[in-house]
Amino acid sequence: MVDAQIVEVYVFLLAAFTGYQIITKVPPLLHTPLMAATNAISAISLVASLVIAGAERPFYINVMGAVAVAAATINVVGGFVITDRMLKMFKKTEAPK
Repeated sequence: MVDAQIVEVYVFLLAAFTGYQIITKVPPLLHTPLMAATNAISAISLVASLVIAGAERPFYINVMGAVAVAAATINVVGGFVITDRMLKMFKKTEAPK
């Protein structure tokens, strides 16, 4: 039982570190299109974190699940906000007559 929990914490920390390293290496020009493309993946991670937060597991795992829910929600909402701002940049404005 303890070994499985240690592996879960290890995978969580490794995923957080890897994600941070990948995102910081993306040039700013590509970040907005990539954010738009990864909103679906963020939604899937939100569903998975909801499952973890609501499962009957030890308290600290439920707390980590709640933190994951908060982080995934911020990621999804931020992705849609950034995508909306990006799309507004490409709208054609009418020239004044």
